[in-house]
Amino acid sequence: MGDKKKSPRSGHAVETLIGPHAVIRGDISFTGGLYVEGTIHGKVTADDGTAAVITIADNGHIEGEVRAPVVVISGRMTGDVHASERIELAAHARVNGNIHYKVVEMAAGAMITGRLIHADAPLAQLTGPETPAGPRVKAKAEAQSA
Repeated sequence: MGDKKKSPRSGHAVETLIGPHAVIRGDISFTGGLYVEGTIHGKVTADDGTAAVITIADNGHIEGEVRAPVVVISGRMTGDVHASERIELAAHARVNGNIHYKVVEMAAGAMITGRLIHADAPLAQLTGPETPAGPRVKAKAEAQSA
């Protein structure tokens, strides 16, 4: 049982535990360490400017958006994830949604149904390939300003 309660590598202690039989319906705002063994239906957000870590355990499940500096997923996640610092996906992680990240660590066996989107990615890369008219319009604008 000791290895289930291990704090993430960042050294943050688990301050809030959602047990394996708990089902929460509604949005959650937290600071510090949040360890999810149960189910959450709602948005889970770390308070701005805080060092926060959310860990979804092997049997944990979140249905909704997650926003935190560090996100560690071993269980299931349905919805978009916004990890402003780092996301870790364990071998049994199952994510159905887009992952916005700065650093990603993904073990063999983890599954994502969605997109991995780097935090610094320009918007043009996210919308798809440029249309043929795109570069010509840009060239005309540069020629007129010269």
